[in-house]
Amino acid sequence: MTVERTQVGVKGYAGDLTVLQAWDMLKDSLNTALIDVRTKAEWTFVGLPDLSSIDKKIHPISWVLFPDMSPNSRFVEELKTSQPDVTAPVLFLCRSGVRSIAAAIAATNAGYANCYNVLGGFEGDLDKSSHRGTSAGWKAENLNWVQG
Repeated sequence: MTVERTQVGVKGYAGDLTVLQAWDMLKDSLNTALIDVRTKAEWTFVGLPDLSSIDKKIHPISWVLFPDMSPNSRFVEELKTSQPDVTAPVLFLCRSGVRSIAAAIAATNAGYANCYNVLGGFEGDLDKSSHRGTSAGWKAENLNWVQG
């Protein structure tokens, strides 16, 4: 699998994965966890990745809190509860792949060794019609998802 190595910030993180690379890693590696860092409102109204076909669960941990979008001061603590193995691959997903970079950096700085950002996120950027989920991301790749 080809992984684009990206260094961001002081320590950086392990790299970026396409949605399909992330799906393959989740399927092929028992220890790999998918952390959805969007808000509860996004999980509820937009949906969540469905990993049931590979006998895994999504780990929803907000990077910022709705409605004021303040930082989740318990993010690392919640991550440690969801994924205590700091050596296992941890994939971070948000709406379009921006908040997940910050989460991957924070997790790396907290001692996690293999943190990846999922490019395109759950819905991707806006397309030319100002719609999400049609040109990039989990939904655009037709991967399983459920309405929150």
